[in-house]
Order: sequence, then C-alpha cells, then structure tokens
Amino acid sequence: MAGNEPAQTNRPARAHEPAKSMDLLRFATAGSVDDGKSTLIGRLLFDSKSIFEDQLESVEKTSVDRGEEYTNLALLTDGLRAEREQGITIDVAYRYFATPRRKFIIADTPGHIQYTRNMVTGASTADLAIILVDARKGILEQSRRHAFLATLLQVPHLVVAVNKMDLVDYDRNVYESIVDEFTAFASKLDVTDLTFVPISALHGDNVVERSVNMPWYEGTSLLHHLEHVHIASDRNLIDVRFPVQYVIRPHASTDPELHDYRGYAGQVAGGVLKPGDEVVHLPSGLTTTITHIDGPRGPVDQAFAPMSVTLRLADDIDISRGDMIARPNNRPEVAQDLDAMVCWMTPDRPLSPRSKLIVKHTTRTAKALVKELHYRLDVNTLHRDEQATELGLNEIGRISLRVTQPLFVDDYGRNRYTGGFILVDEATNNTVAAGMITGAS
Repeated sequence: MAGNEPAQTNRPARAHEPAKSMDLLRFATAGSVDDGKSTLIGRLLFDSKSIFEDQLESVEKTSVDRGEEYTNLALLTDGLRAEREQGITIDVAYRYFATPRRKFIIADTPGHIQYTRNMVTGASTADLAIILVDARKGILEQSRRHAFLATLLQVPHLVVAVNKMDLVDYDRNVYESIVDEFTAFASKLDVTDLTFVPISALHGDNVVERSVNMPWYEGTSLLHHLEHVHIASDRNLIDVRFPVQYVIRPHASTDPELHDYRGYAGQVAGGVLKPGDEVVHLPSGLTTTITHIDGPRGPVDQAFAPMSVTLRLADDIDISRGDMIARPNNRPEVAQDLDAMVCWMTPDRPLSPRSKLIVKHTTRTAKALVKELHYRLDVNTLHRDEQATELGLNEIGRISLRVTQPLFVDDYGRNRYTGGFILVDEATNNTVAAGMITGAS
C-alpha cells in the first residue's frame, strides 16, 4: 500500500478450507455517484431470478410513476424513501441472492464522500469489492478513494466493472484506457487480485451472460466471476483464535448427561479446531485439551472460521466472556497499547488526543484513551497530514490507544476479526469509529 498504509506484509500461510464454507460470498459495491451500483445489483437480482413478482411489479409501477421509459432496477436496492426521491444511495443496503453454485450477500455502499463511513461498514466483512467506473467519465476521485478504502480494509479481491459501455458504443479503446489508468493507480496500493469487466448494467451486457456487443472481450461475465472466485485461501486457517462469547451451563436440565455440561460458545475467528487438540486459555495461560465440539445440529469433527460452535474442554478452567482460546505455541499478542488506522464515524464530536472511549474487540470490552494522533490521511491523494490535531466525520487517521485491560490481538492484515475493533462513546453508547490494528505492545 502506498506510503505503507497500513504496513501489512506479514501475511500468514493459508491452508485449504473445507468446501462447504465456500457456499457464501460477501461482496460490496462502490464507486462514484451515478456509476450504476444499484442498477447493477438490480440487474444481478433480476437476471438471476432472485426477486418476487410483486417486487418487480412495484418497481415497474414506481418507474412509470416517475416517468421513466424503462424499468429502473436500481429501485430494488434503494430501500430508503430519501434514496428513491433523490435517486442516490445513502445507507448501506444489504441484499441476498443465490445461484446453484454459491450464495451471495451484497452490500450496496454509497458513492458520496460524506458517506465514507458507510463504505467502511459495508466493505469491512467483504470477500470481494466491485468498483464501478462510468465508461464516459473514466477514473474519478471517488473511484480512487473507494479502491484505497477497499485495500485499507484488506478486501482480498477487487473487481473493476467498467459500466455504461453502451453509451460509448462498446468501444474497446475506451475500456482499455480505463484498465491502463486504474492498473497504474492500483500499483500504489496493496491489491492482491484485480479483475476488469466491461459491462452495461442497464442492458445486462456481461453481467450475467456474455455480451454479443463486445466480442473483443475474452473474459467471463461478472456473475461467472463471482461464482468462481476462489475465497477459501483468504481465510486464516493457521492461527487458531476462538473468542469466548458465552459460557453454557444448563443447570436446570433434567437430562443426566447435561447435568455436568460446561461449554464455551463463540465464533471461530481463525484456524481449525478438532477434538483432541491441545489449546491454551488466555489470559490465564493454562493449557487443556478439546474433548468435544458441538455445532447447532450436534457434534462436529472440526470447526473453522466463521463457524459458531461450543467447545468442551478436558479441564475445569475459569473461563468467561472476552477470554480467548488459542494454540500453546501460536498465540495472539496480549497488548494494552495499540497502533491503529481508524475511520471516525460521528459528527457529534471529533477524535483528538486524550479522548476517552470504549473499545470493543472480539467479545471483550474495555475503556481506552487516545494517546496520540499521528496523522490524518487524505484518502484521495494518500497524503499524510502530520500536523492534524483531530479527526472529523468520515476522516481516517493513524492513532495510538491505551486500553485499561489486555486485548488478544493480531495485525489486521493477518486476521481481520482479531485485528479489527470499534470505538464507542461512553456517554451516548454510539459507535464512533472503526479501527484496524497495525501494531501492538
């Protein structure tokens, strides 16, 4: 990433993930205003037959009422009344659809700069980001900004969809000039997988089916790419991380087998867990062995991210919410001093040194103090303003935090779950920032 923002080069080795975890792909759309993000998602939903007849009828009626000459598929995702009235995307709209090969969760994120926080929210859990570029306008400031945010959030796969090719007569030279310009910009970022697709979301060219209007394009359709992009190796299956969310003790059970049941429930954040594995409990440092792993439908032979399971252990250790289970020889860092990139998300107050906040990291909550603001980052130019004294709404910067109790963390580039956190205002209990850990001590 340009300017080492954030410096994340220590990537772990990956293991092969069981096939059933590949059933779901989370992806976010981003780009400049009016590049056609909502229309593209509407086209994906429509052409993959993932909408109901009454939904289509409602969209057709609304399109007619607005005097539009065609069915505006963008209305399928612009769910807020303000969005429909203004014709823009304001909030993050989540939509779901499926094909025989894979299930999808889409986060349709806004293009306006004042909604940067929404883009961060939508992309934070994405496996892939689609950045739309208007073929007539080329690469704009918002295109660069969203590409940078996607790489800052360590989204593993990036797709640049050059939209509205129908408005440039499907000109190959227009497409290739955009590819060249974006490739040059991406060379400054930490992009691991970059794909380009020329499309027309309005007419469906190269969205679900290959377009006859662009025979010069030799790649696959966008949906085909989404169905086949390999995400198994993106998840960290080496570093075992299991934040404990809840201790299960069914004391009132009349079943004798459950009388002494003690399980530790949570979502696997990394690695693979199996019965018989030796594990360590943090913060105590005591080691024990997994005896059973219980899933929602009964015992399972192994658990891996992002499965939610209950672990049963051989020894009776004092374990509570916020604790971590890991491998004895592969532990997260235990830290109270953190360096992190943060996106400030509230207009109510700025972030400044000496700010007191609540940090929520995995299942642990603690008080935190902002020790230092190192710089504010201009996401359009990648310039670092080291004279900055505060961060305002939608601004991103690098800070140092002091936390009142130890957190069990990894660098964000190694594990997005144990490397990410949110900051909460003590007085209002509102989320005010999202952070990505870049160092700990």
